[in-house]
Amino acid sequence: MDNALTDQTVDASSKRRTWLLVVGLVYVLLIGVSVIGDGFKLASGGADGAREIFAFATNPLVGVLLGVLATALVQSSSTVTSVIVGLVAGGLPVSLAVPMVMGANMGTTVTNTIVALGAMRDDDSFRRSFTAATVHDIFNFMAIAILLPIEIFFRPLETMAGSLATSLAGEGSASMKGLNPIAFVTDPPADAIAHVGGLVGNDLVGGLGMILLGIAFVIGAVLKLGSALKQVMVGRALELLHGALGRGPLAGIGSGTLITILVQSSSTTTSLIVPLAGAGSLSLRQVYPFTLGANIGTTITALLAATAVSGEFEVFALQIALVHLLFNVVAVFGATYIPLLNQIPMRGATLLGELAERSRGLAIAYLFGVFFIIPGIAFGVGQALGERIPGGEDPPAAVSSGH
Repeated sequence: MDNALTDQTVDASSKRRTWLLVVGLVYVLLIGVSVIGDGFKLASGGADGAREIFAFATNPLVGVLLGVLATALVQSSSTVTSVIVGLVAGGLPVSLAVPMVMGANMGTTVTNTIVALGAMRDDDSFRRSFTAATVHDIFNFMAIAILLPIEIFFRPLETMAGSLATSLAGEGSASMKGLNPIAFVTDPPADAIAHVGGLVGNDLVGGLGMILLGIAFVIGAVLKLGSALKQVMVGRALELLHGALGRGPLAGIGSGTLITILVQSSSTTTSLIVPLAGAGSLSLRQVYPFTLGANIGTTITALLAATAVSGEFEVFALQIALVHLLFNVVAVFGATYIPLLNQIPMRGATLLGELAERSRGLAIAYLFGVFFIIPGIAFGVGQALGERIPGGEDPPAAVSSGH
């Protein structure tokens, strides 16, 4: 009996230590994600760089690609969509801004794809991680492919958002800045690293150094996190997790939306779910609706930014923020309740995961090709042609820095 009690005490103590390790590794992972974002911002010029990129979005397709590029570089769809709100407030036509918003939706998924690369040493874990990360990509590809042509020819999102904006526009400003519990604990070390990166004297070199350091943090954390999660995600803990995400698609969408609103970062919420999928604690069918909810939750920052705009373009700034919300809501519920559309992201991501398992080089080529090379070519062509759209003002001061 005494030996049995001793074994139970040892098991409980070991589980507590493992849980503490999990918490510590998640903390390192979040710092790494934040440092990568700060590094991209430093190297690319942040919001100013995004605004410069958008100067060449002279047609819808280019607008989408540059939205992808700007968000991949700034590592924050919230920052980029808030920049777009600022551009509209400065006179950019809403019809040109809509494709940019769609592209920003796509660009934000680069972070969880980077996180998936941390599991490259284990075939099964990497396949599950890459599949869980890219289901977000495939969903956004599908949403853009379906809704962009409809919007170009018929403008339903722009029209609905315009009607809502006219009804809702009014004075006032709101911000969730300072209410992000994740940023409260991860910002101090990330800011300290960003300060050191800024001391290099060359933003590009300092930014690249931060990106490499952030990737090292992410890979190191993910390598250890997978085995630790397998030890603790059993029994009651696994039941609670499945209870939160496994009670049907609406539960997953609601969880993803709420958590993303609270932490103001779809990159953070989707990056945290990838190691759980890699460890086998969550299935793709559970991850998928959660990532859809994150897409809806990330629209809150642009809406708050729009409330800080005043003047003759106030209604248009609110309109483009509402376009972002409507685009995600329509796409999410269409993909959830139309059977054919529901299967496309999961099947596409499963195929990508299998291909990535066979070839790590293909996974890396996918990451750089989709998020940087192809959009970068569009930016280069725009620069070569020298065709620029009218500039806009800075994004409103109320904008949060979340993803």
